[in-house]
Amino acid sequence: MSDLDKRIAQFQNMAQADPDNEMAHFSLAGALVQAGRHAEAAESYLRCTELAPTMSKAYQLGAEALLAVGDKERAGQIAIRGYTIAAERGDLMPKRALAELLERLGKPVPEVASKGAAPSRDVSLLGNATAPSAPAGPFPPGSFIDHKTGRPGTKMPRPPFKGPVGEWIFEHISRETFDDWIRQGTKVINELRLDLSREQDAETYDQHMREYLGIDEALYERLSGGR
Repeated sequence: MSDLDKRIAQFQNMAQADPDNEMAHFSLAGALVQAGRHAEAAESYLRCTELAPTMSKAYQLGAEALLAVGDKERAGQIAIRGYTIAAERGDLMPKRALAELLERLGKPVPEVASKGAAPSRDVSLLGNATAPSAPAGPFPPGSFIDHKTGRPGTKMPRPPFKGPVGEWIFEHISRETFDDWIRQGTKVINELRLDLSREQDAETYDQHMREYLGIDEALYERLSGGR
């Protein structure tokens, strides 16, 4: 069994052990994409949106996975819904990516109500899931923008640990997002029964952390000096 197959199995076990853990489904979907299993990845991303209806990144990646298997109609529907949520919440990076995806599909980018207006409900794809309204950008000058969420956050006072990955997290990830990871990481430790004193278990934990924070394999290789 390859390392990727092992990771997929780990995430599947997490999702089965805690079906309401949206990040387990999100991480599983990311591993499935890496394995080229885009149809399964799309369903995992959409399950994530059911559990966390305002996670615009999951809509974006779900739409991309659907497009990869040629389901343009459903990809467009998901992209419209995700764009609406991203615009209402001020999630700049998913909003931009979803707009580009809609343009590739030849679909109009929806006009979204401005700050203070009620959230759009014109696309009903996920039952009763709706996104609350949130202030949209532009953000105040000097705001620290979180790389994962595309939204302002609090910059950490120092890197969470030594080394280039810790420095990258310090420069790109907000304290709020890293605190979210610590809570998610505790679930990873408990559900996979990791012993962080063991090198293999510590690497498994680090892989989950990188998945959660958006450090893909190419970025990790650059940070770690690989080519």
